[in-house]
Amino acid sequence: MEQSFEWSLWATRFMVLLAVIFGLIGAVVLFIVASFDVYHVSTFVFDVYVNHLHPNKFHEKVVGEIIGAVDLYLIGVVMLLFSFGLYELFISDIDVAKTDDERQNKILSIHSLDQLKDKISKVIVMVLVVGFFKKVGLAEYTQPLELFYLALSITAVSVGLYFLSKVGKH
Repeated sequence: MEQSFEWSLWATRFMVLLAVIFGLIGAVVLFIVASFDVYHVSTFVFDVYVNHLHPNKFHEKVVGEIIGAVDLYLIGVVMLLFSFGLYELFISDIDVAKTDDERQNKILSIHSLDQLKDKISKVIVMVLVVGFFKKVGLAEYTQPLELFYLALSITAVSVGLYFLSKVGKH
């Protein structure tokens, strides 16, 4: 009875496949949506230059849309890391990754929940930084104090990214 219970308990790890499959679907959807956003911006820019138009805040709109697409790509990467990590931790090592070059194997290889958490949290921080710069780029600054706050916030983000890059290195 104990052996069959343990076998059943061990088999429940395959429920993780749902998260893996839907995580991959989510990543594909995010990559497709971001690609359509970039395509939409590209056609907008093409129309502006072909028709010799120059709408208000043209550059801000283009940069904002591109940064938004980068944000979606980064979130798609989070979903990929999540899916690969769950699969390797709960189901099996990805054998194809072992035959590829060492760099790919190092990026996608996950051996513990802490390692998965670290990789995902770094990408999430990058998503937040990209979102921050999108907001900063679209904001209007009317007073010198606002520019000082901008400089302080950029410095704080830079210091945070510096320390984040030191995490996990010996």
